[in-house]
Amino acid sequence: MNKKLMTSTTRWALAPLLAALVLAGCASAPFEPTAPPATPAAFKGIDGRWASLQPAEAQARGEWWKAFSDPVLDDLVVRADRNNTSIQLAGARLAQARALVRETNAERIPQVGVSAGAARQLAPLSSGGTGQAANAFNAGASVSWETDLFGRIAKAGDAAKLDFQAREALMQSTRLLVQSDVAQTYFVLRALDAERALVRQSVTAYRDTLRLTERRYQAGDVGELDLARVRTEVASTESQALALDRTRAQYEHALATLLGELPSGFALAELEWNGALPQIPAGVPSTVLARRPDVAAAQRAMQAAQTRVGVARAAWFPDLSLTASGGFASSELSDLFKWSARAWGVGALLSLPVFDGGRRDAGIQNATAQWDAAAAGYREQVLVAFRDVEDQLSALSLLSDQAKAQAQAVEWSARATVLSTSRYRNGYVSQLELLDARRSDLANQRQAVQVRSAQYQATVGLIRALGGGWEAPAARAAATEATPGTKPG
Repeated sequence: MNKKLMTSTTRWALAPLLAALVLAGCASAPFEPTAPPATPAAFKGIDGRWASLQPAEAQARGEWWKAFSDPVLDDLVVRADRNNTSIQLAGARLAQARALVRETNAERIPQVGVSAGAARQLAPLSSGGTGQAANAFNAGASVSWETDLFGRIAKAGDAAKLDFQAREALMQSTRLLVQSDVAQTYFVLRALDAERALVRQSVTAYRDTLRLTERRYQAGDVGELDLARVRTEVASTESQALALDRTRAQYEHALATLLGELPSGFALAELEWNGALPQIPAGVPSTVLARRPDVAAAQRAMQAAQTRVGVARAAWFPDLSLTASGGFASSELSDLFKWSARAWGVGALLSLPVFDGGRRDAGIQNATAQWDAAAAGYREQVLVAFRDVEDQLSALSLLSDQAKAQAQAVEWSARATVLSTSRYRNGYVSQLELLDARRSDLANQRQAVQVRSAQYQATVGLIRALGGGWEAPAARAAATEATPGTKPG
């Protein structure tokens, strides 16, 4: 009877451990992430040479802004890399993620500690004591180690490492975003300077016309209506010049903020905009789209969330901890480190959860929901990446045609102004027709500047959409081989 009872008791005692082992087998099943959108064979915004590859976010982006051959832009980007607050914030978060990886991995290593203590206590007679106060001194060391039988700590370490990789990709994404914002803001300022120069020239021309018209009005050659029309054009053009000055000041302040500098101490000199738009080499973007850092960050975040599902499931399994301690204990400080005062102990603790009111089930559901959200975020980021590339490719293609058409409009409007001026001086056309020709000429020249600015904005936007510079790896490798003593980056 006693033997039967003992066998039954043993079975019941081992049941939770057997159940945990079964669950461990189930937990080892691999998780399959949600499939990202199908990769297109080519982008519709341009011919079939544009393709996509597998993620390669570790490749270097290069100094892509130097393709614009503008020393002022080069200096601005370097200053932004050094002082921009968004980059500094991303760097701090990256350091936090790196520290968390070290903290998580530290749990896999045996923990060692030392201790020392002194106490004076009274042991009562009822417990076998002397009834007098006595001293107690101790010193020792302890070692503990959680065996991680079911991989909970290992999975937590893997998740922390994936979080670090996601933060690293976000750091690259932030740097690329700031660099492109600096370049786009700079080109907006250069376009505004070109527009302001055109408007100032128009103001000067209108003022000359106004002085001539005022003399003719005083001489009685023209009526007050003609004088009012010229004065209207002068005031309207001066208003446009002031509006451009206001807009330029705002963009200059925005550029100073991107550089991490005070707007009150920053000024961008007005320079002539002579740079040529860099040409996109054929076939290269197919090798760099894969480096887009925000897509890589979303992918790493999804993988980290997937790993944490395993961490949550491992909470159901038993934990086995091994401990060992050794040291000395004595009632006299002078006898503390004698061999006779030695003390030691070893132990093992197996803890198995049985009932927690559904807390661990809720933890698994929460981790699974976070995984689903991260997978959806990854899929969305991939779609956004392809949309960004399509947007910039179509913009560049259409802007190229628009620039050609606008160049013709500028040419013919300038010709019309010359003819109208000549005919007006000879008395063949009215002053109103001359003013209309000048107004149309100014509008077309400003539109040409705006189209050129849009081309620069779209070029920078394409670089950002592709994840960085478009220097081909093959070309970079050839340049490296051609330079003795150079190591690949």
